[in-house]
Amino acid sequence: MTPLDNERLEKIRANAAFAIEEFREAAEKQIGYDADSVAWVEGFVERARERYAESGVPSGLVSVIGSYLGEAIIAETGGQWTQDDEGRLAIQFPNQDAVYPFAKVEKQFDQGVAGGESILSFYTVSLSYIAIGALRETT
Repeated sequence: MTPLDNERLEKIRANAAFAIEEFREAAEKQIGYDADSVAWVEGFVERARERYAESGVPSGLVSVIGSYLGEAIIAETGGQWTQDDEGRLAIQFPNQDAVYPFAKVEKQFDQGVAGGESILSFYTVSLSYIAIGALRETT
């Protein structure tokens, strides 16, 4: 895993800030990097799935929501944005485990919560298990 350069980090953070501003307006409530806000964004994704069912989800929307989700995870874990050997963006935790928020957002758009894909569940598992190494095998 390789840490991202400052230019790429700034783009991700700008996307996340844009998401918060837009979601705040749409939700007519405070949106931040907490579980309640991630739950609202998950509902937004579910509603947007219907809207883009035939035309396909714009990649920019996945990018903005993935940036937001990653920043929400970082805000609670001390993780950092990295890139793996295949070029995929991830959040790597101090314990060296990693999660892939953009991939998760894309999966929820593709399969939905009913299909087993939930960004809220991903957020919760990332904070409560992966970031602290609780899912590692014990020997």
